[in-house]
Amino acid sequence: MTYDNIVHGYCFCCRSIMSFDPDKVPSIPYLNGKKPICAACVEVGNAQRIKNGLEPIIPPPGAYEDCGP
Repeated sequence: MTYDNIVHGYCFCCRSIMSFDPDKVPSIPYLNGKKPICAACVEVGNAQRIKNGLEPIIPPPGAYEDCGP
């Protein structure tokens, strides 16, 4: 049996609360570490990345976990 490392925290961009696997979630380098980004902000960022000719960021399976009921 395997267990994922699930963390509850805030998106660095929009400050919404989310549950995520810190080893899989897309993040932004900041100071001496990485700051997580929620799926909604990744989608917004991907629109700009595509517009600029860059590949979109595709979060791996298990990057985000639902923290609802």
